[in-house]
Amino acid sequence: MTNTDKKSVDMKSLQEHLIKNGINPSFQRLKILEYLMNNDTHPTVDNIYNALIDIIPTISKTTIYNTLKLFVEKKLAQTITIDENEVRYDGNVEPHAHFKCIKCGRIYDIKIDSSNFDYNQIDGHKVLECHIYLKGVCKNCLK
Repeated sequence: MTNTDKKSVDMKSLQEHLIKNGINPSFQRLKILEYLMNNDTHPTVDNIYNALIDIIPTISKTTIYNTLKLFVEKKLAQTITIDENEVRYDGNVEPHAHFKCIKCGRIYDIKIDSSNFDYNQIDGHKVLECHIYLKGVCKNCLK
């Protein structure tokens, strides 16, 4: 399940997705996953907290941190650390790069063709992850 089609994902599909990955589908986990899948903004914990606090008044940032950590461990989300002082999260775990605009701060998903990479042939190393981060000025800020 990816969010690449940018369509709203229904709760039943999210619940099945969590169960399939060995995660208890609590209401809070479902809402956090729903937010990640339906928003390509690469949110921070604070962004998610601010978006969900009205829906789940009892939610805490600790719950969000722990849930995101679990999602990353289960490969349902990935962390993005383009700048050292800012961790963001992405519900799209398909191979892609990230472009951060240095003017507006928005992070864009950039499609890449990962079939050209043979990760098993890099000086005998075993590659577990590959992250490609780009910085520049987005097309909206160039106008």
